[in-house]
Formats: sequence, structure tokens, C-alpha cells
Amino acid sequence: MAMNFWSKGPLYNPSEEHAALRESVARWALANLDEQADEHDAVEEFNIGLFRRMAQELGIFGVTVPEEAGGLGMDATAAVIIHEELSRFDPAYTLSYLAHEVLFVNNFFNSSNADQRERYLKKVTDGTWLAGMAMSEPGAGTDVLGMRTTVRPDGDGWRLNGTKQWITNSTLGDVFLVYAKNEDPDGRSLSSFIVESSWEGFSVGRKEAKMGMRQSPTAQLIFDNVYIPRENLLGVEGGALVGMMRNLEIERLTLAAQSVGIAMQATEVMSDYAINERRAFGKPLSAFGQIQRFIGEAYAKTEAARALTYQAAKSTSADTRNSLGAAAAKLVATTTAEEVARNAIQTLGGYGYTREYKMERLLRDAILLSIGGGTNEAMQKNITGDIVRMIRR
Repeated sequence: MAMNFWSKGPLYNPSEEHAALRESVARWALANLDEQADEHDAVEEFNIGLFRRMAQELGIFGVTVPEEAGGLGMDATAAVIIHEELSRFDPAYTLSYLAHEVLFVNNFFNSSNADQRERYLKKVTDGTWLAGMAMSEPGAGTDVLGMRTTVRPDGDGWRLNGTKQWITNSTLGDVFLVYAKNEDPDGRSLSSFIVESSWEGFSVGRKEAKMGMRQSPTAQLIFDNVYIPRENLLGVEGGALVGMMRNLEIERLTLAAQSVGIAMQATEVMSDYAINERRAFGKPLSAFGQIQRFIGEAYAKTEAARALTYQAAKSTSADTRNSLGAAAAKLVATTTAEEVARNAIQTLGGYGYTREYKMERLLRDAILLSIGGGTNEAMQKNITGDIVRMIRR
């Protein structure tokens, strides 16, 4: 289902290339994601075959990588378009794409050297390898400086020890961008490394049984004295924090875009049901004020969240920081997705509570987006901090 009442125009499709990208992704998602989403949610397995086929058929890996390096050479708006359109049908599948494309590929390219790109980039942009990023730990999520995973020098490389928690693509991933703390007096020096899952000492912990995003695999990554050669250090030793924070902004924008996609789909489902499918007391459900409130607020709030997300994406790039816009977009869009999906279930009544109309799955998936990429409470803190720095006298 795709309805034509959503705003169009240059904010959402700044160029013909963006419009063509949206059309191709939307068409592919409708044909391929919708039909498999419920099945893979039920068995809690990632559709890795479809992921690799998407790489070949859509070619949307490396969207922010320059064309001369083998990517699409596009921008944050393009990344938002892709995540919005895919998430309308399967947010969990899209989350694994986000972990691969945004958390690894985008971050890797902006931090890597020519040799590293030669060794790894093609494998992750043609779908041969599934990738991810490992930052969070059992006792350190938003507080990244609280991480306990460490690296210590060993010959011409390092030894990696520690445990990462809540890692997307963990059970199937071939390569990960891993953050670890260096041995230094103040405990604030972080480095990032490219770590392959086939290396000795690398293991995957128990797969998490989750409320939502079930198709996207989540588990611990355990590093037991893993040897990392010098050539797998990203950037400079101890200099990972800048790249981490830069990449968090596009991550938050694409998580916001996922939320927008969920809200759009929920609005469409509830509107179609209330207008065309369900009647009560001889009238369409949409004739009743309570339902009009649900539909009206769903449309208005989704459009507002969508506009904020695209406006923030417009002013975000590898060279331009926009932490305030990214945090605001994530905060607004994620809360909107939960509210709209919940009200869609209320509109559909018993049908919304069952799996026939996929609303219960969309609501379960939406809840994760206010946690991942920095909790919404962290977004409130970050927004306030940015504003304080802007206006403090």
C-alpha cells in the first residue's frame, strides 16, 4: 500500500537522482520486503539471501561513498530516503541494512586509508560480506567512555579483550568496526579497528530474544585476546571519538527515517481501514470523531517529523556537523512512530492486535528506535547541551 497524500517537493527529492532512488527503492521494497516480513519476524531469522540479492538488484550499498571509490556518491538525504522507504514494509530488515551501511560502510570509508578500502570496501558494498559496528557494552551504552573493552600493544599490533552488547548483525556478520579503550592515564583514549569474525579469539554470545526487530539478529561479541594487526587500525591511535560522534549523526537521521517510514505505513493502514473497510452503526469508521482525531494527528505529526528529518539531513555531511538537528529529528520521529502505530492498533481494534494487519509488528519494531543510537533521554540531554552552548552569555 502506498498513498499519495504525503508531501512531495525539493525537500524530499532534492534532485532527479533522489527521486529516481526513491522510486526504485519503494518499488523493490513493496515487491520483496512486505511478503517476507511476518515470516522472518516469527522465526527471528535475518533474510540474508534477500540482503545479498538487494545489493545486486538495487545497488544501494555505499550510498555515501564517492563514485570513484565504487559507491553511489550521494548524501545524507539519500540515506534517509532509503531507510524511510524500506521501513514502511520491514523495519527489522532495514535495521540490519542500517548497521551494515551506516554503522560500518559510511563510518569505515570516512576513517579508512587506501589500503583498507582496497581490502574491505568491495566486499561490503557488493553484498559478499555482512558488516556491523560494536560500541555498546553490558555496562556502557550512551556512556561510551565507560566502555571496558581494551586494546594493549603486542608487537606490531594489539590484543583486544572485552565484550560488546546489543550488536546488530552479530550472529551472521563477517566484519565489524570495533571501538576499544587504549591503555592511557586518563582513560579517555579510544581507538577503532576493523575486526573479522573469523579471527582466533572472536566469538558470538547468546542471541537475544527480543520484543521487536526480531528479524535483525542481536547478540554479544566476545573478544578473548584477539590479535589485531597494525594495518587494521582505523585512523590514528586514540583518535576514534571524533569519527564516532560524526557517524552518530547520520545514524540518528536514518533511525529517524525508519520511524517516519513506520508512521507513514501505520497512517495508511489505519486510514484505509477506517475509510474503506470498517463500518459501525451504518457509517464508515472515519465518520466518528475519535477516529478522525487518530487519523488527523497521525498525518500531521508524521508530516512534521518527516520534514524535520529531511531538513536535518539537508545540512548534514561528512564535513558538516549537525548534532542538534539529528538529535531533534530522532527524538520527534521515534515518539511519533510509537504514538501513530499505537493509535492505528486502537483504530483497527481486535484486528490491530492480531498479526493480520502487521500493526502489532510495526509497534514492536518502533519501540527499539527510541533506544538505539542513543536513547531519547540522551537526545533531550544533547539538545539542551547544544542550546546552552549556543546562547550562554
